[in-house]
Amino acid sequence: MSSAIVRVTFLVDGFNLYHSLRQAESELGASTKWLDLRSLCTSYLYTFGKTARLERIYYFSALATYRDSSRPGSSARHSSYVECLQSSGIIPELGRFKVKYVYCRTCQQRNQHYEEKETDVAISVRLIELLLKDEADILVLVTGDTDLAPAVRTAQRLYPTKEICFAFPYKRQNSELEKMVRRHFKIHKREYRKHQLPDPFVLPGGRKIRKPSHW
Repeated sequence: MSSAIVRVTFLVDGFNLYHSLRQAESELGASTKWLDLRSLCTSYLYTFGKTARLERIYYFSALATYRDSSRPGSSARHSSYVECLQSSGIIPELGRFKVKYVYCRTCQQRNQHYEEKETDVAISVRLIELLLKDEADILVLVTGDTDLAPAVRTAQRLYPTKEICFAFPYKRQNSELEKMVRRHFKIHKREYRKHQLPDPFVLPGGRKIRKPSHW
């Protein structure tokens, strides 16, 4: 009699991953941001046994449109990348940036900054919803952000038969999060280079999206 299928879902913290990709790029001297998330996540299914099956992958991020004035086309490039991910079966959930004024004691002025909003909450809510609806057996959080710790503790208390695992992006390993779960693993920078989208990426309708020249 065959063993039961183990449904594995990945929840990817796009910003935590992005900063990891940038660090890997600087060390490798090679592009990593054209990352094939589906390929990367699938490559770790073996961690959960022979009956592990990829259920879904969620990608949480936000378009930084405020950067377009200083970095023309920045949000458009990100949007194109998200379109590629969605075409490959990834489910994107996009938050927003909010203006925040920070007082500088040196210049004695309030300076305008932008703060990403909703991503941590969106991941937390999706985590609980997936467990509530029994849509996964193992949930893998691709992040090293401790802001998710309260949601993980709540999920473990309410659904003790389910497993929550952390996949730490390169150089984003966190000892506090490690202690919370039974299983965790690190993503090495070489895996970013190994799992890249094709260039150009061809959408189902035939339209091609090319990797940005400086990615």
